[in-house]
Amino acid sequence: MVQVRKADPNNRTVAENRKARFNYEILDTLETGLVLTGTEVKSLRGGHANIQDSYASNEGGEIWLINSYLPEYLQANRFNHEPRRRRKLLVNKREMAKLSQAVDREGMTMVPLKIYFNDQGRAKLLLGVARGKKLHDKRQTEKERDWSREKGRLLKERG
Repeated sequence: MVQVRKADPNNRTVAENRKARFNYEILDTLETGLVLTGTEVKSLRGGHANIQDSYASNEGGEIWLINSYLPEYLQANRFNHEPRRRRKLLVNKREMAKLSQAVDREGMTMVPLKIYFNDQGRAKLLLGVARGKKLHDKRQTEKERDWSREKGRLLKERG
């Protein structure tokens, strides 16, 4: 008989930026809130979002998520949202000062890593403060990943 797996209620990840961990060296992470409209929340609950090419920027004392894609909610008609609009991130002043200081002074960038729902059912964004990797660093990461896969295969064959 086929066993059906239920969705894990603790893992409510909607979108993950897997390419960010390859292209950037993540130095620090921060959980931020998102300012969303009703149809955006419904679209997220449906599991539709893309943050692959998005980034965060500090403009006018506020942090904005730019170029993220939340598709329109199909059941909403004329009151739908714009899929690629800028979304405000909710961060307290101390964290905002720390982020903007790191980005301005040290030449880092703010990269969205994951959108998920927390235990209270609120949409959260995991924001990473990152430094771009050089080509040789990316190659080294790929070598380490390949070696760990090969090591796992060898151990599986022997044991």
